[in-house]
Amino acid sequence: MAIATINPATGQLEKSFEPLSDAQLEVKLQKAADAFSRYRKVPFAERARMMLKAAAMLEGEKENYGRVMTTEMGKTFRSAVDEAAKCAWVCRYYAENAERFLADEIVETTASRSYIRYQPLGPVLAVMPWNFPFWQVLRFAAPALMAGNVGLLKHASIVPQSALLIEELFRKAGFPEGVFQTLLIGSQKVDRVLGDPRVAAATLTGSEGAGVEVGIGAAKRIKKVVLELGGSDPFIVMPSANLEAAVATAVKARVFNNGQSCIAAKRFIVAEAIADKFESMFAEKMAALRVGDPFDEETELGPLSTAEGLADLDRDVRKTVEAGAEVLTGGKPLDRPGNFYAPTVLTHIPKGSPAHKEELFGPVASVFRAKDVDDAIRIANDSRFGLGASAWTNDKNERERFINDLETGMVFINRMVASDPRIPFGGVKWSGHGRELGVHGIREFTNIKTVWIEELK
Repeated sequence: MAIATINPATGQLEKSFEPLSDAQLEVKLQKAADAFSRYRKVPFAERARMMLKAAAMLEGEKENYGRVMTTEMGKTFRSAVDEAAKCAWVCRYYAENAERFLADEIVETTASRSYIRYQPLGPVLAVMPWNFPFWQVLRFAAPALMAGNVGLLKHASIVPQSALLIEELFRKAGFPEGVFQTLLIGSQKVDRVLGDPRVAAATLTGSEGAGVEVGIGAAKRIKKVVLELGGSDPFIVMPSANLEAAVATAVKARVFNNGQSCIAAKRFIVAEAIADKFESMFAEKMAALRVGDPFDEETELGPLSTAEGLADLDRDVRKTVEAGAEVLTGGKPLDRPGNFYAPTVLTHIPKGSPAHKEELFGPVASVFRAKDVDDAIRIANDSRFGLGASAWTNDKNERERFINDLETGMVFINRMVASDPRIPFGGVKWSGHGRELGVHGIREFTNIKTVWIEELK
C-alpha cells in the first residue's frame, strides 16, 4: 500500500510520501539504540517535564491536529479534536504517576532486603492502526517513554501526516533526538525491524492477521509483544435496564468513530421481553443520524477510511442478508462521492454469516435476542473475540453474572466500553494479550527485576 493521505470524504489524493530506504532505516535504528543508552538514565522529573510540555502542546494545537486526523481517516472534526485532548490527558497522567508506578516494590522475605525494580527494556516498535491516529500512538508512547524506553512508530500507511506530527510533537516537547521516531515504511519491512537485535519489544494494535505476523515474529526472537486485535463487543440489554438510556448509548457505541473502533458495540443482545421495542427505537435513531462532511459541525457520521473498507463492509452485509438476515434500516453504501455507508441495523442473523462471526468495521449493528441472562451470556461468549462488553441491567445478580461470566478483558455496566488512562485496556481470546494503560500498561515494557540482598558479616 502506498504511503499517502487520501481524503475519504472525497476520494482525492492529498499528499504522498516516499518510504524509507534501507540505509535511512538503518540510521533510524541506530539512532534509537544510541538514544536509549542515554535516555534510560534521565530522571523521572525530567521525563515528566517534557511529557507535560507535550500535553500542553496537544491541548493548545488540538484543532490543528484534529484537522489532519479528519482529513486522513474521516472521523468527525469534533471527535478528532476530542482525541487530541484525550492524548493530552494520557501524557499528563503518566507524567504525574510514572515514578510512583515504577518505584521499587518491597517484598518481605528471609533476605536482609528484597524488592522488585522496574527498568526499561529499550527501543520498542509500535505498529499502529489508522482509526485513532493520535490516541493509539500516545497511549503507547506516554507510558513507554516515561518508563525510559524509546519508541519506533510504524503507523498505518494512510495516516502518514499524523505519524510525522507525533514525532514532531515529542521533538518540540524537548525529548532527545532518537527517543521517538516515525518510520515511513510498508508492512513488508515490519519483520525486519522486529528482528533487529537493537529492537527490544513490540506492540501492535490492528487486525488478527497483522497480530499473528508480529506475534510469530516476536516469538521467533524471544521478544516481548503486546497485541490488541479485533473485537466484536456485545452490548447486552436486560428488562430491568433503563431502555431509553440503553438505546441512546447503543447508537453512540455503534457509530462512534464512524463505526470503526475495536471496542465499538457490534452485537446487540436484547432480552426477548423488550426486543421489539428496542429494535424499533434503535433502528429509528440509527436511521435519523446525519451523515455527511466530517468537518460539518452537524455531521454525526462521516465516511469510512478507505474505499476498500467500504467494499469489504458492503460485501459482508450483503452476504449476511443473502443468508437470511433482515435489514431494519440502511444496508448499502450511499450514492455520493467518498466512502459513505448508511447506518444499518440487521436482525435475525444466521449462524455462520459474516455479521455473526466477523468484526464488521463500520456503522452496522447486529441484533440478537436472548431468552434470559444465561442465554445472553451464551450468545455473548459465542465469539472468538473477547475485548470488551457492555451490559445494561439494574439487577444486582445479573450484574455479577455478567462481570464473572463474560469472556472479555473489560466489562462496563450501564455504560459503553471506553478507554481511560487510569484503567487497563486489553482483551482475551483472539482479541490479543497484554495490557495498555493504567499501572499495568506502563509495566508491560519493563524488566521486572528481582533483587535479593543478604547482609553478611
